[in-house]
This record gives sequence, C-alpha cells and structure tokens, in this order.
Amino acid sequence: MKSEPESRIVKGRDVKFSIDDLQAMPDATSQWDGVRNYKARNYLRDDIKRGDKVLFYHSNCKVPGIAGLATVIKEGYPDYTAFDAEHPYYDPKSSTDAPKWFMVDVKFERKFDRVLPLAEIKQHSLLKEMAL
Repeated sequence: MKSEPESRIVKGRDVKFSIDDLQAMPDATSQWDGVRNYKARNYLRDDIKRGDKVLFYHSNCKVPGIAGLATVIKEGYPDYTAFDAEHPYYDPKSSTDAPKWFMVDVKFERKFDRVLPLAEIKQHSLLKEMAL
C-alpha cells in the first residue's frame, strides 16, 4: 500500500496520508483510494482479498520505505473518487457504469519503530524478487 506522508496539494486538497493518519482514523480504518496505476488497479480489483496483510509504504518523501502493516477488511470495489470532478483523483474516463479504478479498505495493524528504507529493502536477498 503506497501512501504519501508529506503534504502535497492537488486541486486545492492535501493528499497526504501516512501510517499515523491511518491509525488516527475511526476504528483505524480507511479506504485506499487514488490508485492510478493499471497493474496495481488489477491487483486491487482481482487479487487482494479480505484478511490479506499489506505493507504500508511511504512514498514521495525524503526516505521512502515501509512504515508499518495493515490488513484488508474490504475487497476491491469501484473507487468513487474517480467520479467526482472536484476530487484530486477524478478521472473523466471512469464512470459508475464502467468504473476504471478500484480501491480496498484497510485497517491499521502496526507501525514499525523505524521506516525500512527502499534502499535497505532492495539489499535483502529474500526480497529481491518482490515487486517494489
């Protein structure tokens, strides 16, 4: 699960969302919206299942890396942010009749004591086949 822990304004809205933000949500639960990558979309739509554990990854920041763990509590469903012209993740080619983008709901599980940096992750032989 990729997120942005530092502020970034898109269409007048801050799209920042960190592991701390997830933990602070009611029931420590939130949708994972705004995924606009086809491979990731297909994974969210077709493969990820309730109960799956996900790595909460901080990106677009000084030290990108894994910040913690979350669990999928709702399987893939249409990402309604794509239908809202005022939303930063709006996509005029997506519609309720033919949704182009999908999301899942996740629940906070654990924040790591430190962020595991991408550079460090890439050095582990056990993780070299992992898609990063």
